[in-house]
Amino acid sequence: MKKLLITIAAIGLSSAAFAQAAAVTFTSVDADTSGGVSLAEAQVAWPDLTQEAFDGADANKDGSLDQAEFDAFVATLPAPAAQ
Repeated sequence: MKKLLITIAAIGLSSAAFAQAAAVTFTSVDADTSGGVSLAEAQVAWPDLTQEAFDGADANKDGSLDQAEFDAFVATLPAPAAQ
């Protein structure tokens, strides 16, 4: 988990993506309703998300984020900046 946090911080997600994180849900990101979030789906919500960061969040290494992995990933994102 510590490695994941460092990786996400290192990719430098934009402040706009941080502000968007509060409104992002597993259901809204899982566009094809497969029950897993792919890298492509995650990059719609977080355009600067790298393969490395995604792989760090994919704990079971199956190529997609399940609900628990998604929740853990979102929990590592900083809170949106106050406007």
